[in-house]
Amino acid sequence: MLEHLARKWTRKEKQPEATEVDPSGKIPVHVAVIMDGNGRWANMRNLPRVAGHRAGMKTVKEVVKTADEIGIRYMTMYAFSTENWKRPRDEVDFLMRLPQEFLSTELDELIERGVRIRMLGSKDELPKHTLQALLTAEEKTRENTGLQLNFALNYGARHEMIKAFAELAERVKAGELSPDDIQEEDISRYLYTSDIPDPDLLIRTSGEIRLSNFMLWQLAYTELWFTDVLWPDFTREHFYQAIVEYQGRARRYGAV
Repeated sequence: MLEHLARKWTRKEKQPEATEVDPSGKIPVHVAVIMDGNGRWANMRNLPRVAGHRAGMKTVKEVVKTADEIGIRYMTMYAFSTENWKRPRDEVDFLMRLPQEFLSTELDELIERGVRIRMLGSKDELPKHTLQALLTAEEKTRENTGLQLNFALNYGARHEMIKAFAELAERVKAGELSPDDIQEEDISRYLYTSDIPDPDLLIRTSGEIRLSNFMLWQLAYTELWFTDVLWPDFTREHFYQAIVEYQGRARRYGAV
């Protein structure tokens, strides 16, 4: 029913002009995405908020497919934050069912494409059915060598950093590490992203211009790209637009 309503009330957004990604130009290795605007998309159509989340799930599929075709190696999608537990119970319950629903319909195609699934975040508070769906997807795609798709679920950057600092403190307490010897690499080693590069590009939809407790350590030198487009209306062309703008930027990392 919700899917039918979402299709019925999908507004034809004005699309950006056709954009070509330069295959010889720099392609970001790792793209992070804050998928924002599902609730507002639904409210604008007098639909329940969960209809926006379902519509947004289709955008996830399209964007992942596009990223894979471009040659992006890692994509991290902010699916559920540690703060999102404050939302209405029925919305949280729906969001906790989405990974199972998405993977049950899309996992075979992702496997065919060679996509590897990973979860970033705390597993402790997740419902068993949500966690099991993700663990099963991780296991089935473990040997894949294509795009690595990270779902940041029950993720909060401050919680992640506290966890890393606590583990470093234990090493210092045990005499394995001196406080004076702690380097950036030591902190990065205890983050959820310890084995993947920091994002080159962050995309956030819906007009919000903030990080919302997402990858605060990893985004130190990431290029940021914001758009007013709501996530369910975000298309392949919008994604191309972000990549093309990234290709035109000079990354100096503090140098001249």
